[in-house]
Amino acid sequence: MRRTEELNHAVDTYFRGVYNCDVTLLDEVFHPASSLFDVDEGVVTVDPYPVWREVVANRPSPASAGHERTEEVLVVDWLSDAAAIVRLRLRAIDSIFVDQLSFVDGPDGWQIVAKVWHLESTL
Repeated sequence: MRRTEELNHAVDTYFRGVYNCDVTLLDEVFHPASSLFDVDEGVVTVDPYPVWREVVANRPSPASAGHERTEEVLVVDWLSDAAAIVRLRLRAIDSIFVDQLSFVDGPDGWQIVAKVWHLESTL
């Protein structure tokens, strides 16, 4: 049985964590061994979650800048009852990102095991 409500909660935790730069919330939804991927000018960048976590912990949050939470879920693709891909769009400070998050439902609940992100535009 698909646990849509629990997955939606994990996605909202991700949104709140990014908006507030709250790494405690992000720790709830990122698997410790997960990695983040981006391609910029043909170069693939890979950051292990702990590295990206430190970047987030040390930057100003959209909340502290007074920005509204701007976010939307674009697609949820269920691979099985325990695995899903979620594509979403969100604003972080002056940038709009499109993220593709690979979630699995394991012993610690829904967790992101990989994130592929793209800087869609800047404001």
